[in-house]
Amino acid sequence: MKMLNRSFLVIMALFVAAILAGSPASAADGKNLILATTTSTQDTGLLDLLNPMFEKKTGYFVKTIAVGSGQAMAMGSKGEADVLLVHSPAAEKKFMEEGSGVNRKLVMHNDFIIVGPPSDPAGVKGMKSAPEAVKQIAAKGALFLSRGDNSGTHAKEKDLWKKAGVNPEGQKFYQQTGLGMGQTLNVAAEKKGYTLADRGTYLSLKKNLGMDILVDGDKTLLNIYHVIVVNPEKFPKVNTSAARAYADFVVSKDVQAIIGKFGVDKYGSPLFFPDAGKPDND
Repeated sequence: MKMLNRSFLVIMALFVAAILAGSPASAADGKNLILATTTSTQDTGLLDLLNPMFEKKTGYFVKTIAVGSGQAMAMGSKGEADVLLVHSPAAEKKFMEEGSGVNRKLVMHNDFIIVGPPSDPAGVKGMKSAPEAVKQIAAKGALFLSRGDNSGTHAKEKDLWKKAGVNPEGQKFYQQTGLGMGQTLNVAAEKKGYTLADRGTYLSLKKNLGMDILVDGDKTLLNIYHVIVVNPEKFPKVNTSAARAYADFVVSKDVQAIIGKFGVDKYGSPLFFPDAGKPDND
């Protein structure tokens, strides 16, 4: 009888262990949040400031995957991330239309700039039209470094070439790095070429680049960031509570104030401008 009781207890223990092992998420897993975001939020140091604050406030642990906006949305469209912080509005709208995201909110903006060597071999410094500037870079055969990574920056760059009526693909002056913003800026600086960058990343790396802002201020260079919760109805494994908490966090009044001051003490101007609650058209 004792042998039977012991055998029964062993079987029951194995059965319970199997159930626990097969459960979809442990309590610890429920505290993990996967944030897929653009490299600019990482390279500028903004997330190094915000994420620890979020973790302390909520008890969630943030795993940040900094890639181009296109790659971030590709992760979201497979349910491989919980929340996105991205800056490619046209692609974002498509992402939402496909039902991959919910609760898209405006967070902040800065702008894109065309940077290059102080010698400015293409003579674009001070031009008011970004499309005309890239057209002149092409006409002069001056080296242009593209991220070439389907990021929000790459999408903006392709839009500039389209507006300029130039197809740079395969041309000698045009090189793609396949790298993030910070790395692409470093390659452009090393090769003394031009590139399109977001102002925040440029300012955070400016000291060691030896590159100048040559074209800015064109309204086509506006750079807008949104936070998007990955749709839990389409992807049941998404940590919805953590994702919604993060989205609410970055648009909260206190965090928006922090975003508006970020970079002022070090660079003399903010790297991002808070926009939560504003209509996109503004």
